[in-house]
Amino acid sequence: MKSRSELRIAIIGSGIGGASAAVALRHAGFNVNVYEQASAIKEVGAGIGLRPPSIRFFKKWGLLEEIERVTHKSVLMEILSDKGEVVLEEKWPALTDDPEERWARLIHRADCLDTLINAIPSEFIHLNHKCRNIVRHENYAEIEFENGVKVEADLVIAADGIRSLTRSLFFSKLEPVFHGYHAYRALVNEDETYGLASEDTLRIFCDDKINYYLLPLKYRKQVSVDITVPHHDRAGRPNVPKEDMLNQLKNFHPNLQKIAQNINNFDVRALYDIDPVEQWTNNCIALLGDAAHSMLHNQGQGANMAIQDAGVLAECLLEADTVENALQKYESLRKPIGTLFQNLSRQFHTDKEVTAFPEKEFLENVPE
Repeated sequence: MKSRSELRIAIIGSGIGGASAAVALRHAGFNVNVYEQASAIKEVGAGIGLRPPSIRFFKKWGLLEEIERVTHKSVLMEILSDKGEVVLEEKWPALTDDPEERWARLIHRADCLDTLINAIPSEFIHLNHKCRNIVRHENYAEIEFENGVKVEADLVIAADGIRSLTRSLFFSKLEPVFHGYHAYRALVNEDETYGLASEDTLRIFCDDKINYYLLPLKYRKQVSVDITVPHHDRAGRPNVPKEDMLNQLKNFHPNLQKIAQNINNFDVRALYDIDPVEQWTNNCIALLGDAAHSMLHNQGQGANMAIQDAGVLAECLLEADTVENALQKYESLRKPIGTLFQNLSRQFHTDKEVTAFPEKEFLENVPE
């Protein structure tokens, strides 16, 4: 394999997965360029909980102080009824056998992405580069962009999301799967939650069909609101009246209804994931993050999995004698856990089955 500085690595996509891969590989001394189709890098969506394995990678990359500055530690999560009665209170689920690791650091997705992007010199990030095609050769690939630019790379890391062109070209033609739900997401100030948001605890209010998340972002003095309701509209960014959602909250606590009524600008998304993909890599191309294992948000693991994919891929490249061997090792380590979380994330929280996280099932099936 070429030396780290000579190996040409191209990352397609600058979301949390692509940015994490760039940070991990640059920290390891590799030559990395990121290609992003948009004209600016920005992230929308909800607050998330970064789990201990992800935080360990931030520490390894020299970003612990930066990520701690825009997060706060949470040790508890709660499931409540639609009337606001606590049904289950527990520590964040164990992802390892270490009892001290039952926590998360709460952060908004945008702040997570900003922390990563700020660690990448701007000259290595190329905006307005939408991938049109990839031609694979014996030990390298050529990427063709819609702006006419062509780039050769010894390794292409496809972090190009749930509708990954790379995945459809080389690994799976299957389309994303619609799950009959819409997610309404917004940020509100702490004092606009009528005392229903906790200072440091994720709260999930639910009935048999609806999940209503309040995730505190103490460092922002805000709360991330995420309301998931059934809906038949399959458009990725549906243009639906807010009343569709409000009507489904009519049995929820009055103050939960008020929070939603007072929000003028929701980011509304139809909920899709993908079925597990049989193969993530070939001799010089690797899927990463949502391109490899897009999952629903019910277990809060999508961003964590992308960050951990990036960290493991960098470690595999450091240890292997060829790119192909590194990618095979990466796939063997990450695909089982990615598939496991895809399946677990299809389990919705309900007031009938009050399990915040199927911990026993996870620990029994997590790869060694």
